[in-house]
Formats: sequence, structure tokens, C-alpha cells
Amino acid sequence: MSGDLTAPPFGGADGPGQAATVVADFSALAARYATFRPHYPAALAAALAERCTRREVSIDLGCGSGQLTIDLAPHFGHVIGVDPSQALLAVAPTRAGVEYRCTSAEATGLPAASADLVVAAQAAHWFDWPRFVAEVARIARPGALVALVSYGVQRLEGDAMQAIDRYRAAIARYWPAGREHVENGYRDLVLPWPAVESPTLEMIESWTRAELVGYVSSWSATHRLVQRVGPAAFDALVAELAAIWPDDERRSVRWPLAIKLARH
Repeated sequence: MSGDLTAPPFGGADGPGQAATVVADFSALAARYATFRPHYPAALAAALAERCTRREVSIDLGCGSGQLTIDLAPHFGHVIGVDPSQALLAVAPTRAGVEYRCTSAEATGLPAASADLVVAAQAAHWFDWPRFVAEVARIARPGALVALVSYGVQRLEGDAMQAIDRYRAAIARYWPAGREHVENGYRDLVLPWPAVESPTLEMIESWTRAELVGYVSSWSATHRLVQRVGPAAFDALVAELAAIWPDDERRSVRWPLAIKLARH
């Protein structure tokens, strides 16, 4: 693996079944995920809070390393982040009023009718959809806001984007099932409650080449590629980017946000 990457080595193994496999993938990538994933704009948490009729409790399902969980804290009395990977929760930031629980989005164990906001950010595409919807219906209060958030394929200008596109095409078969929902902007994930108007937002980062490489290394498809056939394709991408992107140069990287809202 290229020396440009300052993150823990790839590791871990697929578990039995889709859910176990996804948890294994992201548990193995926990430190890398927390370090290199982009940050949601502050406007996202604010927009979700503005659309809530009450702001006592918010629940972030599939919270991972807490990227959105921590942003919700200023807007709600109590925030609960739920994720089945203890490795991811171990690297999540802490704050007063925020707690994390290691359990699944489909069986949280949380009290019925307890949440004013139930959100899943960059996670709903991995869930058992019918069971997830049933659990949301159970834990959401009447009138609660239900939110799905996903960020799509990153965009940057010039030859670096072309290099990333070629790499993505080469590793497409290594994504776990469910990635197709990210690619189509959550088009097929339909919430069974009345829709609420969604804000139009995007994530923007000013990154060095090393930060972009770190982000690509946190992809579950990259993890699986390295496990199964070795790092050659990833190392080739790192070398190609190094030839066209100076070490200390920062470039704008953008992700459109797909946001689906409904009123329980």
C-alpha cells in the first residue's frame, strides 16, 4: 500500500450474511472512516431540527463514527446514536447530551414513541428495509420527522476526477449489495408517511491529495478489493493522482446530498 496513506492497515474479514458482512467491513475500517470521511454541512442538522415539531430526542440510526450524531447535539435535548459496530462507536466523538448504543437499526431496543427525529445518514441502503421501517414506526412519536440522508459520488474538476471515475468503474463489483441506492440518490427507498419538503444541500471539502486518497481507502469496495485480489488497483490510483496533483495543493471536492423527509 502506498506510503502516502497515514491510516491503519486494511484488515478484518467478511462475516456470514449481508448485514454481518457490512458490519465487518466498516468495523475493519473504523479508524480510517472516522479520519477520512467528509463532514456534513452544519446546515443539515439545522434544517432537520427546524422541521421537527419537538426537539427533545433525536435518534441517528446507523450512526457509524458519529458524523451527524454530534452535529445534532446543539439542536436537541438528547441525541442517541445507534450502530451495530462497536469499533465505529469507539471512535465517535463524545459530547454532553449524546449517547451511543451498539445495536441494529432494525431492533434498537429503544422505547416506543420516544423520538422527535429519526434519521439515517449514509446508512439506510444497508438496512433490512421492511424491518427498518417497522422499527422507525415504533420508536417515532406521532408527528416526528423521519429523515434519510445520503451523499453521492464526489465531484472534483479535471484529470483527478477522471482517475477516480476509472478506479470506481474497476472496483464496482466489490461494493456490497445496497450501494445501488446511493448511486440513484435513494430513489427506490420510499418512506410510507407523508413527504416533507427537503432542503437542497451539498457537502464541500477543501482537500489535499492525501485526504482524497484516505477517503477512497475508506470505501467498503476498496477494502474488499484489497482483501480479495490485493492492493494493485488502489496503488495504481495513488500513483496516478501523485503524478497530477501536487502534495500541498488543496482542491474543492463536492458531494450532492440526497435528502428524503417524511412526517410520521
